[in-house]
Amino acid sequence: MDNRVYTPDKITALGEDEILVFGNNSAGNADTAIARTARASFGAELNNPEGLQGETYSVVVAGVTFEELKSRISTLLDLIYEWDQTTFLITPLGVVEGGFPDKDIAPLFTDALDYYNIRLPRSYVEIIKKSLDK
Repeated sequence: MDNRVYTPDKITALGEDEILVFGNNSAGNADTAIARTARASFGAELNNPEGLQGETYSVVVAGVTFEELKSRISTLLDLIYEWDQTTFLITPLGVVEGGFPDKDIAPLFTDALDYYNIRLPRSYVEIIKKSLDK
């Protein structure tokens, strides 16, 4: 039985030592529901495209190549591994703003699957598990 805790589909509150990870554009003004929530409730800064901001971490996903996105996610994962007392809630990255489907983004988190301080969307976990079962 899978006892994994997933990133909630809708995030309205964060617990102590939780960081919301969301996709942004290079201007730092993404108009997605999660970006608006990040700014309104969790300290993400308008016109600040990437990095730690309040209780959020913004990843530029729009207007970048897939290789650039891989590098940005690698940087994020390095931070997550280092900040092991903080839980990071990864939201679906790149679908709305960047046009990258989950099937392309999810495998970038394969190595992070078993880290206790990362919550992934259920869709990412299902994609990763399916690829590992092959």
